[in-house]
Amino acid sequence: MKKLPVSLAIGVMAISPFSMAKTVNAVASFTVLADIVKQVGGDQVKVKSLVGPDGDPHTFEPTPQDSLALSKADVVFVSGLGLEGWMDRLVTASGYKGQPVVASRGVTTRSMEEEGKSITDPHAWNSMQNGVIYATNVMNALIKADPDDAAAIRQRGENYIQQLKKLDSWAKKAFQAIPLEKRKVLTSHDAFGYFGQRYDVDFLAPVGFSTEAEASASDVGSLIDQLKQQHINSYFIENQTDPRLVKQIASATGAQPGGELYPEALSAASGPAATYEAAFKHNVNAMLSSMR
Repeated sequence: MKKLPVSLAIGVMAISPFSMAKTVNAVASFTVLADIVKQVGGDQVKVKSLVGPDGDPHTFEPTPQDSLALSKADVVFVSGLGLEGWMDRLVTASGYKGQPVVASRGVTTRSMEEEGKSITDPHAWNSMQNGVIYATNVMNALIKADPDDAAAIRQRGENYIQQLKKLDSWAKKAFQAIPLEKRKVLTSHDAFGYFGQRYDVDFLAPVGFSTEAEASASDVGSLIDQLKQQHINSYFIENQTDPRLVKQIASATGAQPGGELYPEALSAASGPAATYEAAFKHNVNAMLSSMR
């Protein structure tokens, strides 16, 4: 077998598909979305999450390093629906020339009245049915950013979407096995509306869609009365919020701690909710345990 001259061998290596594979430099607004991008993109993507593990996307304050990351990004992903109120300022400051990809595009939104205004609920990903929409939008955006690797991205994306669909079906069946009157959960703020709508679970919280909102004394009093009337016996804290108010309410009602939920921030890599799928499974299992 003849050996290629060194110069020719180097040239062949330089033009091989493997060596030319592009790595998409992506930025995502928060950890849940960053993980979806990572799962769909695989080796074809390098993703940075602006809000870190256990971080609150409502109260996040961007840094100059975040602006620099956007300026170097090939594609930027946001959840949208009003979650990232700080993103427009960051895009302008960074000089990023593209248009951020809104991962929630196509979701049927829900809203509530807060202080006389109709507010859109931004927490769409907590329904795994909507997670499929997020993953599909991410897949299409990554293919557009890296058409040479379209086949690999599409295969990985479609496999991931099938996994999310299985989780959605599992959750629906699991909650259907619980009597309706027991499907009630007390949490820190109203982050599980889409989850409740999809899986027929009733959530109560002292604070609305944003963790920046404050509960009035009358609202807290009404919630305590409601919890007593409906015999809700357990409560959950959230990993990204201050637990003191929900613990105060629980103390007044006799509710017992049911554990920690991860509605809008993943845990650190060593924690129980290091990926979107793991967080969803953890949340479902924690709620089911309290209901049983």
